[in-house]
Amino acid sequence: MEAYFDNSATTRCSKGAVEIMVRALSEDYGNPSSLHGKGMEGEHYIKEAAGKIAKTMKVREAELIFTSGGTESNNLAILGAAMANRRSGMHLITTCVEHPAVSVPVKFLEEQGFSVTRLGVDQDGRISLEELREAITPETILVSMMYVNNEIGAVEPVAEAAGIIKAQNPKTLFHVDAIQAYGKYIIHPAKLGIDMMSVSGHKIHGPKGSGFLYVRERTKIKPILYGGGQQRAMRSGTENVPGIAGLGQAAGEAYENFEEKQEHLRQLKNVFIEGIADEKWAHINGRKGADSAPHIISLSVDGVRGEVLLHALEEQHIYVSAGSACSSNKPAVSATLSAIGVERQYLDSTVRISFCNDNTLEEVAYCVNKLKELVPMLRKYIRH
Repeated sequence: MEAYFDNSATTRCSKGAVEIMVRALSEDYGNPSSLHGKGMEGEHYIKEAAGKIAKTMKVREAELIFTSGGTESNNLAILGAAMANRRSGMHLITTCVEHPAVSVPVKFLEEQGFSVTRLGVDQDGRISLEELREAITPETILVSMMYVNNEIGAVEPVAEAAGIIKAQNPKTLFHVDAIQAYGKYIIHPAKLGIDMMSVSGHKIHGPKGSGFLYVRERTKIKPILYGGGQQRAMRSGTENVPGIAGLGQAAGEAYENFEEKQEHLRQLKNVFIEGIADEKWAHINGRKGADSAPHIISLSVDGVRGEVLLHALEEQHIYVSAGSACSSNKPAVSATLSAIGVERQYLDSTVRISFCNDNTLEEVAYCVNKLKELVPMLRKYIRH
């Protein structure tokens, strides 16, 4: 049996996404900026994808900017907003548990003279709304935070945060990294008070190299790519028509039979956690209940390094990650695990299990049983 439990790193493209991409690559391959029929075919794919995505969020198609993925979407939101609004203030707020696609551009802006407040989190990975309220000043031009933490599945109080931000300073923009949340939660940005929201295609069974940034109408941001003026001059460059088409298809599919899909993910997660609950070596990081993301588990294993466990599971055709996929190949301590107070002995003994709706209860049982077999053997090699 094979069990792919690294869906927060990437998902398999859906059949529907692959089929529409193949058509756009091999048949309707025109440049969408061309005025002839082939170009119009390409433009049709983009409009169709925008329509599908806008419907999932109840927003206008014109409020979407297609990008190369989550990293570009986050950079466009943060750098674009900072550059466009710096005359109104030079203060930014973020959290200490952000993905590098947010934390690194924020650090860059700090080096350019912006001041940054980084909100702490509790042992479950959630910010303090009171700390957020106190951090906002007349100089605050942007708050950027994730909806779902990519390592431990913590869900931030986005709606409450938006209310506080707008009450304290109506001019402050609110950016949400929804890369691990879109497709798992029903998100209506305008209703929630979100000004900008980032999404990545390959987290929702779309293609890698695809994504979008929602930008609420009349939100002031500047582009970070300049050229031919595509996408209303907000993101120059010939559009990736096959990627956009696949993204739109995947987005539409993500919200079909939505409640049934969420129930299935919750069941997978609960069965997994229950299966190892009696093991003294197992420690789940963050919340375990309904107020945590339905698809992510952070598991620390006493006495076994995460990388060692990852490869031991790989030999059994079980695929997990040692933390975030964007940093799991680097010997660095997880900022998220440190921030929530995980004991030092577990910082390098943690793996992430992440599900999708293609996963089965049989795969979960297989993984749990293999963990119970492997961990006692691996623990014999505990460092002294």
